[in-house]
Amino acid sequence: MDNKNHFHDDYYYYDIVRKNIKKYRKSANLTQQELADKIEVSMHYISQIESAKPNKYFTLVVIGRIADALNIDIRQLFDDVDTTK
Repeated sequence: MDNKNHFHDDYYYYDIVRKNIKKYRKSANLTQQELADKIEVSMHYISQIESAKPNKYFTLVVIGRIADALNIDIRQLFDDVDTTK
């Protein structure tokens, strides 16, 4: 793929990150509430992050805290996933 002039739409990376957060949270056997408690945010906020509805309101700091809470490398949250699901 020629990356010179190729850009993903605004939601592409958010979609990858949200799906990976959900995947790793579930594999860690954590509820949204338990993850929220670990990173000191509301369960509603975690729910919004994982929601399929476009939501571009989480920061790199929050992503880092989530990765730490899930005991994974932050880069794993950016691993490509099937974004059609």
